[in-house]
Amino acid sequence: MGTTQEPGAGPRPLGVGMVGYAFMGAAHSQGWRTVGRVFDLPLRPVLAAVCGRDGQAVRAAADRLGWAAAETDWRALIAREDVDVVDICTPGDSHAEIAVAALEAGKHVLCEKPLANTVDEAEAMVEAAERARARGQLAMAGFNYRRVPATALARRMVEEGRIGALRHVRVSYLQDWLVDPDFPLTWRLKKEYAGSGALGDLGAHAVDLAQYLAGEPLVGVSALTETFVRERPILKDTVGASAGLAAGDAGTGRGPVTVDDAALFTARFASGALGSFEATRFASGRKNALRIELNGERGSLAFDLERLNELSFHDHTEPGVSAGFRRILVTEPGHPYLEAWWPPGHGLGYEHTFVHQARDLVHAIASGQQPEPSFAEGLRVQRVLAAVEESALKNSVYTPIPV
Repeated sequence: MGTTQEPGAGPRPLGVGMVGYAFMGAAHSQGWRTVGRVFDLPLRPVLAAVCGRDGQAVRAAADRLGWAAAETDWRALIAREDVDVVDICTPGDSHAEIAVAALEAGKHVLCEKPLANTVDEAEAMVEAAERARARGQLAMAGFNYRRVPATALARRMVEEGRIGALRHVRVSYLQDWLVDPDFPLTWRLKKEYAGSGALGDLGAHAVDLAQYLAGEPLVGVSALTETFVRERPILKDTVGASAGLAAGDAGTGRGPVTVDDAALFTARFASGALGSFEATRFASGRKNALRIELNGERGSLAFDLERLNELSFHDHTEPGVSAGFRRILVTEPGHPYLEAWWPPGHGLGYEHTFVHQARDLVHAIASGQQPEPSFAEGLRVQRVLAAVEESALKNSVYTPIPV
């Protein structure tokens, strides 16, 4: 697949086709456009085609986001000979169908989180990925917060034993864009499209980041969920699409919200460490506040996405008279991903996580190595989300998570 390349003409092109072009599509496009201009890559990403249902809108998006062509049927995009990688940025209800078809067609796949809307769908995706892996195709789940240099540094420090045996992990992911009860009924508020609400939208990130930094899985949860606003104005656009976290004009009447507005749960890790998690889109004043803290026998690490160039570290082996949390400014060339960016002290932003995601996937494809997080890791997150929903339905009863 891909275009032919003359010897000595530089890295071979890697054709990328993307399905979806709203909030996540724009973010992924930024990553694909930028990655080859920042990092030395073994393959050269080419933005071959973007796909959406509205022909006029997708052509405009192709021009705006830098894609060479536009398609209105994702099957046509998968069939293109100039597409080697299918990047899925659609609502969760279509992830499984598109991903399985793309893998069976011999394409590599990048799929946004959460991996699917149900455990069954995620299991089917993992099975398809395993079959494709035997043929040389790779699949990766899109948990971009692993690619913040500060979180990648935190993972390195945990692996090095800097905080010792893990005792506690506490995570909160707080936003406020649904506080207004007259915010319209977008697809993110409909279970048939989104699978769940704050739980899958925000909680999936929290769960993946916690398991990634801890280096071990969650094994059980006890949960509460709540829907605070149970009806919202119906959109004039009945397709249910929206651009990012905004919405179009509301029509007449109101419709039911069929997902959670907030999720709160405690959890146990495989080692016995304890976790607490909170995800809500009703925390007024919090825009994108993902915070995580890990406490171990030798020290602690803390990260706040709204200060994403910083990592807090406490070394508990130091004398108490001088010990305390210290700020690490994560902008040094020796920090993860930063060898290719700016001089020390010049911070990065949210969009750079998608550049790093593209970088890691390109290197994995070139080497034939399984990229992380794999679909299997995405399934692990999906099983946690399902256990949270099950526990909440059973009045917070402790619910084991299948391995």
